[in-house]
Amino acid sequence: MRPEAQVIPLNTDAADRLAQEQSGFDDKVASVLRFLRRRLSGEYEVDEFGFDPELNEGVLLPALRPLYERWFRAEMIGLDHVPDTGPALIVGNHSGTLPIDGVMLQVGLHDHHPAHRNLRLLGADLVYQIPVLAHLARKSGHTLACQADASRLLAKDQLVGVFPEGFKGVGKPFSERYKLQRFGRGGFVATALRAQVPIIPCAIVGAEEIYPKIADLKPLARLLGLPYFPVTPTWPHLGLLGLLPLPSKWLIAFGEPIRTDEYDPAQAEDHMTVFNLTDQVRETIQNMLYDVLRRRGPAFFRA
Repeated sequence: MRPEAQVIPLNTDAADRLAQEQSGFDDKVASVLRFLRRRLSGEYEVDEFGFDPELNEGVLLPALRPLYERWFRAEMIGLDHVPDTGPALIVGNHSGTLPIDGVMLQVGLHDHHPAHRNLRLLGADLVYQIPVLAHLARKSGHTLACQADASRLLAKDQLVGVFPEGFKGVGKPFSERYKLQRFGRGGFVATALRAQVPIIPCAIVGAEEIYPKIADLKPLARLLGLPYFPVTPTWPHLGLLGLLPLPSKWLIAFGEPIRTDEYDPAQAEDHMTVFNLTDQVRETIQNMLYDVLRRRGPAFFRA
């Protein structure tokens, strides 16, 4: 007699899990193919500033997300101060030798704000003189740091981000870390007054330690047309490896909005009003930096 075949019981949980994984993989492949078809056929929308929401959400933000989540282990504080809808001007400190803080702020607001808001950053002219970088900046929603573009964005109920310190902040030496530089002439305050939108102070802690600037090769910077040419503990003597940012712990905090609708829009032309508000915003952010620094503790080692 032939022996009866042994019946092996089917692990239904494992089979279901395998089927779900296969289905998820198929969905991802189909999604990528649909994305490529839309890109090739031109079936996607870009606004007047060049912002491409589909490319930003599907490609650019996912490329930056591991840096935000795993490398810097960034956290956000006070997100309830950022409105779910409507225009607002986020004003932050700038640092880090390379301006990574802006895109980390953008990732955090998109991923962790309840309304997943897109931050429209205002960038320096130099950003838009570098071919590939200029294209990617436009695609991710950034535009020139000028009052005209800022006003147009606010009029469209956008969340706009600005760093008034400019290159003075991002390129300052490590010895001056977390000490705010001058805020210029207060153009961002005048813009907020005209648009009657709240100014939201933002303190970013962690960026100062990613590329500690210990020297500046000014002759080389002038030769290359750069605002500075930094020397850090790893750059330039380690070459491309020196471009890897140090994995500091980041905290990004938002303060209580400073209202501008209590002023007459015409006061945007009053230098004293603009100066006083600019000084108020700067002092608020500086105090926030001290508080957030104490809350974070060591940059690289946590108890």
